[in-house]
Amino acid sequence: MTVSIDDALAVDAVAGLWADPPTLPTKWLYDERGSLLFDEITRVPEYYPTRRETAILRASSADIAAVTDAAMMVEFGSGTSTKTRLLLRAFAERAAAAGRSFTYVPLDVSTEILESSSAELSLDYPDIGVEPMVADFTSPDLTLPAAGGPRIAVFLGGTIGNFDVPERGAFLRTLADALAPGDYFLLGADLIKDTGRLVAAYNDKAGVTADFNRNMIEVLRTGLDAQGLYVDDFDHIARWNPVRHRIEMWLRARRDIDVYFAALDRRWRLTRGAEVLTEISTKFDPADLADELAVAGLDVVKTWTDDAGDFLLTLSRR
Repeated sequence: MTVSIDDALAVDAVAGLWADPPTLPTKWLYDERGSLLFDEITRVPEYYPTRRETAILRASSADIAAVTDAAMMVEFGSGTSTKTRLLLRAFAERAAAAGRSFTYVPLDVSTEILESSSAELSLDYPDIGVEPMVADFTSPDLTLPAAGGPRIAVFLGGTIGNFDVPERGAFLRTLADALAPGDYFLLGADLIKDTGRLVAAYNDKAGVTADFNRNMIEVLRTGLDAQGLYVDDFDHIARWNPVRHRIEMWLRARRDIDVYFAALDRRWRLTRGAEVLTEISTKFDPADLADELAVAGLDVVKTWTDDAGDFLLTLSRR
């Protein structure tokens, strides 16, 4: 039985909104509008991760294609696939030189953003097979399409930091099980650094991140037919958790909230000043990350960092 996106949202809402503190999985920030807002975030001055990761990919994509010699790339949470173009170009050139095909599988929960980005990529890369896949990459029964050669799973943007420790371990084990021996995993991760820069990156002066965070309320309102739930009733909060080495994003109620979710036939109340956890973004030590990958059955093959040492790309093999 296939679970619809709205059904999945309902399950997560029931599990999280009545918890202490209330929380929702980060993936629900990324509907069509949320994905576009995040794309805008990547261009604000304070948000360094995308620029750093892009610089690494620009310098290392040909090397990644040569080391893996992959026939298929599956990207988790592909969104608008902006940075992916650097990898696609390298893999397309290598496949063309070898006289063989290459397939790109963007995987995301947002049907709208998948359709638009896939159509654009198909036009820009006519020699690559683009096969979008609507799926939740955090699902424990994750399966990947078969390929005629090695596959490379790609998880960019530091999104791995959105998982807490148990969730991250479960995700990496599930991924390793979905890969075949000889397949690869390319992971982008943000590194531990000055706290001031980290907080600023998640609280830009233009307020784009605030709009992105509050978009979660709109996702709940429309997805669960909510009555009495309004975006303007929440403030965006970003703070550093030094114990867990992570940025946390919260939504703080500006007034007492009393919501009826028609899709759940359930009321939700939140007092003024109470907060809902919407995102965590863990920052990593390279050695600790390599240990986590090894525990999941993924052996590190090669790593790359930017000149400033802000961001890390890790290529591991099943």
